Amino acid sequence: MCLALPVKVMAVGAGPAGDWALVDLGGVQKEISLALLDGVQVGDYVILHVGYALSKLDPQEAEKTLALFSELQETKAAAL
Repeated sequence: MCLALPVKVMAVGAGPAGDWALVDLGGVQKEISLALLDGVQVGDYVILHVGYALSKLDPQEAEKTLALFSELQETKAAAL
């Protein structure tokens, strides 16, 4: 099973070709490739899979998904 996650773009233009972005997912920051997308800007949400941004995501949908992930994490922590 594969998992793709919504992430928020914090910076663009990194890497030798300028096609990398710094993204944030719950406080974890990582550089990812933007080679498959055009026009990504700071503040956009993208779907991340194995280091590549696959598509842009509506900000409201991204926030809903991230809130659900957070709720799942809290539920799991409470069960331990």
